[in-house]
Amino acid sequence: MNEQIVAHHWVTLSAPKAAPGVATSTVLILGRIWNANGAEHSTGNAALMIVLATGAATAGAFAAAGHGGGDGVLAATAFATSGGLALAGVAGYADGLSLPLLLWVLATAVTYGIAARYWRTDHRDAVAYERQTTVRREDHAHIERVEMLRSRTQIEVAHESVAYADALAAALTARAALPGFDPQALTRAGLPELPAADR
Repeated sequence: MNEQIVAHHWVTLSAPKAAPGVATSTVLILGRIWNANGAEHSTGNAALMIVLATGAATAGAFAAAGHGGGDGVLAATAFATSGGLALAGVAGYADGLSLPLLLWVLATAVTYGIAARYWRTDHRDAVAYERQTTVRREDHAHIERVEMLRSRTQIEVAHESVAYADALAAALTARAALPGFDPQALTRAGLPELPAADR
């Protein structure tokens, strides 16, 4: 019932939202560094990036088609790798900055679009779990309250029974102590006997 209250720092809360932008920006920066170090118009470097990007896309297609277990996370990772390699290849090979920036904007938009879908799914799952937990807590709290009332009632009945037994014993003792009390006279008069106490 006592929940621990955790206050997350704003950096912790915003880090997952910034991750797609940071990833595509990092790929763009590394591609431009590669461009400055000799990748510009290098046919071998361009061919290498084409082969790597195509290989990653093929692996993603096979994973999406169900080969190798059909893991959706594996397929998404392979397609993201393919896109990252293609962006890095263009950023490294291109003359100016306009084409790499255009591809960076496109890649960032696509990445945020895909990530938003997963964020919505995670949010729905978290809300559903929270609702189930709340309902379960309420059910358990209701059962606890009912059991507490039942136990209190049983304790009160036991106390009343003890008080009644004490009062009855005191009355019998007081009646027996009266002068001239004859229990046989009561029996002869036809008064019913006291019921035996259940042991």
